[in-house]
Amino acid sequence: MKYDIKLRFEVEGIVEKTDVIGAIFGQTENLFGDEFDLRELQDKGRLGRIIVEIRTKGGKSEGEIIIPSNLDRIETALIAAMVESVDKVGPYNSKFELIEIEDIRAEKLKKIIERAKGILSSWSKEKSLDIKEVINEISSAVKVGEITEYGPERLPAGPDVDKDPNLIIVEGRADVINLLRYGYKNVIAVEGATSRIPETVVSLSKMKKTVIAFLDGDHGGDLILKELLSNNVKIDFVARAPVGREVEELTGKEIAKALSNMMPLTQYLKKIQEAEQAIAKNVIAKEEKPIQLEAAQQLVQITLPQNVLEEIKKLPGTLEGVLYDNNWNLIEKVQVRDIIPKLEAYEDNKVSYIVFDGVITQRLLDLASQKNIKMIIGARIGGINKRPQNVDILTFTDIISS
Repeated sequence: MKYDIKLRFEVEGIVEKTDVIGAIFGQTENLFGDEFDLRELQDKGRLGRIIVEIRTKGGKSEGEIIIPSNLDRIETALIAAMVESVDKVGPYNSKFELIEIEDIRAEKLKKIIERAKGILSSWSKEKSLDIKEVINEISSAVKVGEITEYGPERLPAGPDVDKDPNLIIVEGRADVINLLRYGYKNVIAVEGATSRIPETVVSLSKMKKTVIAFLDGDHGGDLILKELLSNNVKIDFVARAPVGREVEELTGKEIAKALSNMMPLTQYLKKIQEAEQAIAKNVIAKEEKPIQLEAAQQLVQITLPQNVLEEIKKLPGTLEGVLYDNNWNLIEKVQVRDIIPKLEAYEDNKVSYIVFDGVITQRLLDLASQKNIKMIIGARIGGINKRPQNVDILTFTDIISS
């Protein structure tokens, strides 16, 4: 990242970090089109994860925000100005103010220069070094964490796959490298297998080992687990990366947390089944056009009215939305930017369904829950941290591709 955008904020009520982040995403959405959609910029690596420090005092909230930016100076300044325009967090008025935009590269350069001075000073005071001894020491340290090739399939693995009583199975080489980086040497990859798991992995799992399947937090992770089980790999525990994240990108703390939260396989499968049954109870029966909803790592069948399906096909690219009542009767067509103000103005239970060409944000989801809205269908899902039990979520892709 090139810059850190640092802002302070005040909110006239008690809120949480997720409320602040949801407000930022929600109120900057579509201000300057998809090109400056914060979630899109994060997905492309142009913006980093938003860091929020928050304090409550006298019934109010205040704190600081850091937004890492890899954009140029003009674009970074525009992002700062967009965030400054946020004037509400949840139901409370708020004020966001820029503190500074820090040039990370300049600060890093200063530290490098100071460190170089220190190295040069120490170097000049020390006696001459035995370069062979130094090289051997460095080489030994590197070899400890080197990735190896295991079995006839030459699978990426850590050096302790044979020796360690625990075995961690991951998807690919990058996952192995990341786990080695943080000291996990009992790792082996199936190399993205989607139809046949290498026999070496099957055999390893049946040795006297505790086997942990450590999977990405997306549908790909679901497929890998399915293939492991269908190929008779013995799995004792299942660990998952956070939703939408991959094992290869996790930090050491995130890896430790994911492994500490791992579940016995039987408990994990039971939890999925219970979630699937709970979602199945919310089936909408209207007309006979089925669509698919991916939830709890399973696909659950639901139906939508034909007129709604046709409307959804027309919406992409329009930045428009449609509000429906409990019987899928049209209430109003609106611009995406006006959806939240419209909902705030409507009485509870007036709107039951929302279909719109925009991002489903935490702010919209929270408001929908308050207004007893049953379902939101959007172009895509933004940074959702808290998902209300009473609101179903779908994307256009779930519907149009089915």
